Amino acid sequence: MTVLQIDTHRITDWPTFHAVFAETLGFPEFYGNNLNAWIDCMSYLDEPSSGMSSIHVDIGEVLVLKLDDVDDFSERCPEQYKAIVECSAFVNWRRIEKGQAAVLTLSFYKSP
Repeated sequence: MTVLQIDTHRITDWPTFHAVFAETLGFPEFYGNNLNAWIDCMSYLDEPSSGMSSIHVDIGEVLVLKLDDVDDFSERCPEQYKAIVECSAFVNWRRIEKGQAAVLTLSFYKSP
């Protein structure tokens, strides 16, 4: 299991959302800065030869995205917070539908 910390304080809007993930995960130069491109890059975390990120996990392993200060983040950027949750689930769903293992999980604490 690989744990990657995501500094949500740096995310303030869609451009910074994509910049933080592109930088942190080493997305390729042709990264499209949209959620479809995010999903595509995250779907290939266990395929280093794809060139979709510089962060990789072994087949059958998961990448844990550890989100910092989610209470603040979800209030400041509700759309981006929701996108991380829903798109991470979609990445895994799409892979499972193809007979592949889930590759992504989230770690955060959100106050009730």
